[in-house]
Amino acid sequence: MANFNEIINKNDTVLIDFSAEWCGPCQTLAPILQEVKEHFQDKLTVIKIDVDRNRALATNFKIQGVPTLLLYKEAAQVWRQSGLLTKSQLIQVIGKYVV
Repeated sequence: MANFNEIINKNDTVLIDFSAEWCGPCQTLAPILQEVKEHFQDKLTVIKIDVDRNRALATNFKIQGVPTLLLYKEAAQVWRQSGLLTKSQLIQVIGKYVV
C-alpha cells in the first residue's frame, strides 16, 4: 500500500487498471490502455494491478468486478468505472483531467 500511495502522490494523473489474467475483457483492454498512454504520453501514468496477486489492495478499493478503472488527479480519485471502454471513451474521460 505504501508503494501504491507513493505512486498516486508522486504523479499528477494516474489511471489504475484492476484486472486479472483470466479476464477476457481485461485482455482486450490492455492494448487500448497502451494506446491511451501513448496518446497522453508523460501526462498520464498507467498502473495495472492484478486482483488475484493483490487481494488486499483490491479489497481495500472494493473491487467487485474486473476490469475496474480508477483515475486519480493530484492524489484524489476523480473517476471510477467497471467494464470495458473504448479508446475514444477513455481519452474523453481522461482528457477532462489532463491539461
